[in-house]
Amino acid sequence: MIAYIGIGANLGDARANVVDAFVRLAALPATCVLARSSLWRTAPIDSSGDDYINAVASIDTQLAPLELLDAVRAIELAHGRERPYRNAPRTLDLDILLYDDLQLDTDVLTVPHPRMHQRAFVLAPLCEIAPALRIPGVGLAAALLPALAEQAIARLDGAAPA
Repeated sequence: MIAYIGIGANLGDARANVVDAFVRLAALPATCVLARSSLWRTAPIDSSGDDYINAVASIDTQLAPLELLDAVRAIELAHGRERPYRNAPRTLDLDILLYDDLQLDTDVLTVPHPRMHQRAFVLAPLCEIAPALRIPGVGLAAALLPALAEQAIARLDGAAPA
């Protein structure tokens, strides 16, 4: 299955935490990282604190959706992720954006991610690595990005991890 993982951080060494997330995703069992976006700087949305460093990874995984959720939460915890309140600043945030063409809505996981099409910090890196991607039930990701022009986002020079 092809899944897309949104990555973000704005506490501690946010840039290093995002880069390490790529490494940890590649180390997951039955999983291979297919593509990594550049790093992008964005102001917090519905949150507070310093600017975020964001990215997206495309992975090929044999993990089931809830197994993948458990795995990304373990990566967050390894980076000291705490959830004191909704949208709190974070050392590392990993969101399952898409899982193949699956549409799932449970108490613990919703895919496609319910707000991904409203966030430039998701769509810009996503379109960088998958410019023709369609979000099930929503449409072509690249067609949605111009409507988010008011959300400040900047690609960091030379930021694509090796």
